[in-house]
Amino acid sequence: MVIGITCYPSAGGSGIVATELGQQLASRGHQVHFVSYALPFRLDTYQANLMFHGVEMTAYPLFKYPPYTLTLAAKMAEVARNFKLDIMHVHYAIPHAICAYLAKQLLETNGGVNHAKIITTLHGTDITLVGADPSYFDITRFSIMASDGVTAVSDYLAKETIEVFKLDKDIRVIHNFFDDKRFKPGARGCQRSEFVAEDEFLLAHVSNFRPVKRIMDVIDTFDKIRQELPARLVMIGEGPETILARRQIKKRGLNDRVILLGNQSRVEAVLPCADLFLVPSEEESFGLAALEALACGVPVIGTSGTGLTEVVDDFRNGFLLPVGDTASMARAALSLLKDPNRLAQFKKAAGEGAKAKFSADRIVTQYENYYQEVYDA
Repeated sequence: MVIGITCYPSAGGSGIVATELGQQLASRGHQVHFVSYALPFRLDTYQANLMFHGVEMTAYPLFKYPPYTLTLAAKMAEVARNFKLDIMHVHYAIPHAICAYLAKQLLETNGGVNHAKIITTLHGTDITLVGADPSYFDITRFSIMASDGVTAVSDYLAKETIEVFKLDKDIRVIHNFFDDKRFKPGARGCQRSEFVAEDEFLLAHVSNFRPVKRIMDVIDTFDKIRQELPARLVMIGEGPETILARRQIKKRGLNDRVILLGNQSRVEAVLPCADLFLVPSEEESFGLAALEALACGVPVIGTSGTGLTEVVDDFRNGFLLPVGDTASMARAALSLLKDPNRLAQFKKAAGEGAKAKFSADRIVTQYENYYQEVYDA
């Protein structure tokens, strides 16, 4: 098939999943066209069957803000027309699903033959934060209803979407996935000695440092752990809370205990070094970072009542605890770190469970089947 993919190119989960999906589809012989304002975060090497089309912005004095969505819609229509797209797969309802709808109308109004079907993948904050905002509610609902097919990355998100927007539309659940050729326990290139001494434990966190990730809870949980055991924390990512995190680290005297690496496109070179992964988010529609940690054989300490319940097998490859309960998170982490045999069991279950449920071979095939189903409808 000929597939167009539009996503945010930043280091968030939706952009990473979209990029990994495009790469996997291209390797299976599909022709994939990415359309966005910048090269997606993990689209860092040449690959056959994969192309990128940049959206060029022009500033006019009349516009207070450059109309990116209109330019994006025009570029999507251009790519759909020139390459005869079968599928326009957009990640995030707002604004990408609306842009795809407008692109389709552009083609049809201008007398072009357009057989491309729109598939929208919901990732979480496009529903829980953006879509729930009263000013975006109607247009978000419209974008979902106007799509030819809709997927969600978890049962949790699908149910929440149907409830929030009072929908009677089918939402297909296709979970996030990982590339098991890259993410695996004990992967080469991970030098544990770069981060910790032999007698120290290493904890890890990866996110876009937004408030919903509760970065202060990551630091608080780690601080409680390191008071009982020699440990260090490596934090990967950047975002609005980065400055606050640095202040908190300095305030607690953790400058020599916490390693801030910023954004890294190859986290699989670091994660296998870790003993535990901390993800105390207030909201997770799935938890891609947690999945990639599990795939590297790293147990997860996360939050209950979120999409993490579909990723983490509680009391087998991690622990899920109430949001904000850093004391319980620290206790759960310490119970593993103080018991080498149990920690080894959790690490083994992490890698095996992730591969059994969320490998690329399994999930990408589900996308292929759904593409064909929507296209033939």
